[in-house]
Amino acid sequence: MPRYDAKRIEAHWQQYWDERQTFVTPNEPPADSKGKLYVLDMFPYPSGAGLHVGHPEGYTATDIICRFARMQGKHVLHPMGWDAFGLPAEQHAINTGTHPSVTTYQNIDNFRRQLKMLGFSYDWSREFSTTDEDYYRWTQWIFLQLFDTWYDPEHKWSGPDGKTRVGKGRPIAELPIPDDVREQGEDAVREYQDDHRLAYQHEAPVNWCPVLGTVLANEEVTAEGLSERGGHPVERRALRQWMLRITAYAERLIEELEELDWPESVKLLQRNWIGQSRGAEVDFFVPTEGAGFQAWQASRAESGRPATPEDNVLRVYTTRPDTLFGATYMVVAPEHPMLERITTPEQKSAVEEYVRKASLKSDLDRTDLAKEKTGVFTGAHAINPVNGEPIPIWVADYVLISYGTGAIMAVPAHDERDLEFARTFDLPVIEVVQPPGDEEAIGFTGEGTAINSGDFSGLPTAEFKQKIAAWLAEQGLGCEAVNYRLRDWLFSRQRYWGEPFPIWHELDAEGNLTGRVRPVAEEELPVTLPDMDDFKPKGTPEPPLTRAPEEWLYSTAEDGTRLRRETNSMPQWAGSCWYYLRFADKENSEKFIDPEVEKYWLPVDLYIGGVEHAVLHLLYSRFWHKVLFDRGHVSSPEPFRKLVNQGMILGEAELTGYVAADAEPNEGSDLPYDAAVFVSASQVKDDVDAKTGNKVKAIRLEADAVEKKGNDFVLKGHPEIVVESRAFKMSKSRGNVINPDDVVKQYGADSLRMYEMFMGPLEQVKPWSMSGVEGVYRFLGRVWRMIVDEAADEVTLNPAVQDVTPNEEQERIGHKTIKAVTEDIEKLSFNTAISRMMEFTNAFSPMDPRPKSSMETLVLLLAPFAPHIAEELWTVLGHDESLAYASWPQFDESKIAESEVEIPVQVNGKVRGKVKVPADADREAMQKHAEADEGVQKHIAGKQVVKVIAVPGRMVNFVVKG
Repeated sequence: MPRYDAKRIEAHWQQYWDERQTFVTPNEPPADSKGKLYVLDMFPYPSGAGLHVGHPEGYTATDIICRFARMQGKHVLHPMGWDAFGLPAEQHAINTGTHPSVTTYQNIDNFRRQLKMLGFSYDWSREFSTTDEDYYRWTQWIFLQLFDTWYDPEHKWSGPDGKTRVGKGRPIAELPIPDDVREQGEDAVREYQDDHRLAYQHEAPVNWCPVLGTVLANEEVTAEGLSERGGHPVERRALRQWMLRITAYAERLIEELEELDWPESVKLLQRNWIGQSRGAEVDFFVPTEGAGFQAWQASRAESGRPATPEDNVLRVYTTRPDTLFGATYMVVAPEHPMLERITTPEQKSAVEEYVRKASLKSDLDRTDLAKEKTGVFTGAHAINPVNGEPIPIWVADYVLISYGTGAIMAVPAHDERDLEFARTFDLPVIEVVQPPGDEEAIGFTGEGTAINSGDFSGLPTAEFKQKIAAWLAEQGLGCEAVNYRLRDWLFSRQRYWGEPFPIWHELDAEGNLTGRVRPVAEEELPVTLPDMDDFKPKGTPEPPLTRAPEEWLYSTAEDGTRLRRETNSMPQWAGSCWYYLRFADKENSEKFIDPEVEKYWLPVDLYIGGVEHAVLHLLYSRFWHKVLFDRGHVSSPEPFRKLVNQGMILGEAELTGYVAADAEPNEGSDLPYDAAVFVSASQVKDDVDAKTGNKVKAIRLEADAVEKKGNDFVLKGHPEIVVESRAFKMSKSRGNVINPDDVVKQYGADSLRMYEMFMGPLEQVKPWSMSGVEGVYRFLGRVWRMIVDEAADEVTLNPAVQDVTPNEEQERIGHKTIKAVTEDIEKLSFNTAISRMMEFTNAFSPMDPRPKSSMETLVLLLAPFAPHIAEELWTVLGHDESLAYASWPQFDESKIAESEVEIPVQVNGKVRGKVKVPADADREAMQKHAEADEGVQKHIAGKQVVKVIAVPGRMVNFVVKG
């Protein structure tokens, strides 16, 4: 009997699409194209574990949109590829002894198999991996563009989009060189250029992870000071690294967010990460022998140029320049470049020991408000520029070199951290802001009225800020400034499995690095990874590529200079920054993308992925794209027009019992918790009680271990332990990961796809349920039986399906469903679209005959969601061609309106019956229909009708007495 056989149907149609290259998309649009649509999934990393059922959620959503758009006549680009460099593959290779290239391509093969198994309509001819040499050739080329670019913050210009912008990335050859630098010779000019490049080298404190054997960007370190990958301890070390000057684009990265159709929550995350604040930079003079404050102050006003560290200046950034008169000490970060120079001989050893200890702490630990403040006096003093008073300079780890200037003026009366520090070390506290009302001044951080501030006393905070900023600028002691929390992107990794840098380092006669670098010539790209058996990190910052074969590592330039390659590798983020561009023109060997192709396809119209990429990937991609836009390589200033974040799919709900975190062990038991009487220690896990928020120990339970007590479920024999049902994030440790292979084997890909869309709104977090998959599978079986004759020996049309004209009611249901499903897909409301099709099926299943045209409508509507069964049913309905490009059904608004509506009839407010009335019936007609109903007549017979309330199209109510 031809029952619904998902396995047979899906294998057949996947082979059909492959053989006929159904979804291969040429760059040349068809003559009858209704416009282009570029839809993209966030670049997946092909891990060894393969997909779990949470991954296909976003992929299914984009596939529905793409299939829907093709049926509407649009020219659709829907590609797929692999973000395959990086730590996970290398860690696996280190653990197993297998080269990362081997495991990477094995993982890719498995991911591709699973995605094809789910019937996604990708153009597989555009597939590539970031590890492909002809791809990372262009990643290296983009790095060279960054190396060749400086940012001119004053440049006003209009791009191809016609919008006027301030600030632009320009070729390094256009960087103006000051005369005094040019007079010093070529080396000075080169150093000046290097100091302004968007890609530059810098020796600074970085996040070093000994376990991973590499430096991590700030964004890759958790708030707890652990590596985001693996949760390993991270420490601070000073190393030479490649950096990308993303901070130059901070203003534009914030401003141009407003133009995007992105979730406001993601925009807010990016704004907060960039962390723009407005205030002032203020110079504090540090006197030395023979250099007095008054002479220095006069020279500042006379020269009009910004001060430099050589001018014995500590520069601070403050959002509250109105509190300058309350600055009673200064603090510099342990990494501040002036610290060694200003420290007096008698304080040298104490400062050095403090700096050593601070280097072992994470940024989180250093800035924790709850921890005791520590610090050491440097022995030096600075001059407060507003009153000429000397104030002591301390070094303390609660100041970070990565924020502001790495030095602060401390105003303990109006800053919580500064006050705690001042009280710890008995430093002066001067109140300079009087709060409104009777509030205590010490500890007040808001706006008020200036006190103890010389001639500025009595001014409101806002006015004082403006006047003090103007006075500082006039005196050459400071200026208005904008600061950002965003730091430059640390772009080096001390690992093997990553893109090699296209950079040569010059060596001197003894083979030592000179500090000068040369870019690899474009015609010599790509710089490929050398074959190496020993690629393990050695626990030191020396990258594995330092052990590469000499013929790869060294070369001699035409001028005879000995060269050594850069041995750090690029981070995993490099390849994923621009992949959306290469998908549009993968085969181009002359350019990273043809300009005409870029203008046609870009920007991406719809980008779907997890919110976990809200900062790192999206911010980095926007930065690279803006540089390429500034340099004229792309025509749009933003890469992704519309962004949608799909919600997480959790594991199935579990019964969980809680034990108090401080529970005592049972007497005589070697198990640590009160739960020892009924579970093994291995079952007890740290958790948080969802009701109280308290830290607890959790025990996963079987259903038969639970009983009802009042309104709660409790553990049998242990009524003090309340049990609840919760869904958790899928993880191997919980054992709740669902493999899509298993679901497809049992229910088919169409059931998995439809269930993931039916679970709820796309953006919502949702718990998995196998019974839910079974429910969708049963629905597809109903659709199958409605069209296919299961009593026949082979797949043939159900006799009830006949080539007849739909009656008025059938036509109304059809057009109503088309309208609803169309609008729901356009709104990405896939769950409600499926509900509409279920309602259609419920309505038509009992009908005999069923118009063939109505069944065709249902199959076309179902096709984006469950493409395999839709293709099969389309064939059963007599069509020879795939429905992938069939025309999407159109609805007629005039045929949706109902001729009759069913309304309730009430007697004294209680429903006593329902009647059908013409949809346009007036009150009088509605009353007549209601009075004629036998059920209603029984309740009004022999009674006085006091009043009749009739609401057209809604209800009739008889008010009676007697």
